[in-house]
Amino acid sequence: MAVIERIADGLRIPGHMLGLADRSWEQPSVPYGESPSAIASVPTARSAEDGSAGGDLDDILAIAAGSRVTPNVLRSLQVSIEDYWMRDDQHGGETLRPAVIGQLRYVTGVMRDTADPNYRHSLHAIAAELARLAGWTYFDARQYSAAQGYFAESLRFAREIDDRTFIANVLACLSLQATYQDKPHDAITLARAAQDNARLTTGTPRVLAMLAMREAFGHASAHDREAAHRAITEAHQHFERIADGDDDPGWVQYFDRTKLTMDTGIALGQLGEAGAAEPLIAEGLEAEPTANLRGRAFHTFWLARTQLQQREVELACATASEAFVLAAGVESPRVMAHLQEFCQLLRPYRSSAPVAELSDRITGMTG
Repeated sequence: MAVIERIADGLRIPGHMLGLADRSWEQPSVPYGESPSAIASVPTARSAEDGSAGGDLDDILAIAAGSRVTPNVLRSLQVSIEDYWMRDDQHGGETLRPAVIGQLRYVTGVMRDTADPNYRHSLHAIAAELARLAGWTYFDARQYSAAQGYFAESLRFAREIDDRTFIANVLACLSLQATYQDKPHDAITLARAAQDNARLTTGTPRVLAMLAMREAFGHASAHDREAAHRAITEAHQHFERIADGDDDPGWVQYFDRTKLTMDTGIALGQLGEAGAAEPLIAEGLEAEPTANLRGRAFHTFWLARTQLQQREVELACATASEAFVLAAGVESPRVMAHLQEFCQLLRPYRSSAPVAELSDRITGMTG
């Protein structure tokens, strides 16, 4: 918390954006009878011209670089990252992004002043994960150019310590983004490059299963049925080889049997095989944690889409209404875009009362 407070003060991030109390430098509320213009004249921070600390980014980084690295500091940073990912699942990454980027700047500043090779290795790994998380928040906001910049930065940090497995992880993120940008062949190439990097370090079966599924998404987006089914089969074969003693990296732990089932259903849905996809997605939703609002909204949308593909219009509208309610509780432009896409798919059925009602609700929410 001390690190986060220092970042908030250094970068002038209001306390409420990070779940902190109002910072001492924030503008006071307007007292009764006093005009806002009078309050506006009160300085909230010292200017860079007077040479004081905090007025310039270089000064902030210089202060941060003086911090002493200890195992406790490294563990604190890692715990923060784990918390960021949990909050991203629950609420979206929009409000997390300033804290993540601020902490990334803090870590890179510390790295410049740290000579111990053990600490440098750990700091590079932490910086790589923070940059990947920043990229993910931009990806979820559908700001793909900014996302790619942070993913590339994450790759550079991971390459510095030759962490091939993490490089595979970042390439998998880029592969998923390529599917969203309607670049299926790029998605396939990136997923295969990810698998190559993972195999160089004898990637665990869970890692290889996740990467094979990312390749399946690329083939499904390209409407290559045979290649998609081959990649899905490969993902399931890798998954069946998972053993209790596997040394899985923390970032792949989410890819459990529920996620494998759900992703298989989504890939089949992309191929138009709605009859096979619907029960898999429904099964996955039954087991998915209720706290993961964005994931549940996304997967519920896919369930509605497979139902609509089978012309179960009223059922699809009821399911999409559930996705709408879930999406309202999370900041995720990516999920909202899926709902807008569903609205377009409903156009042939606009004369139906449930369709018209749902379309109006979605349009009202997404503008």
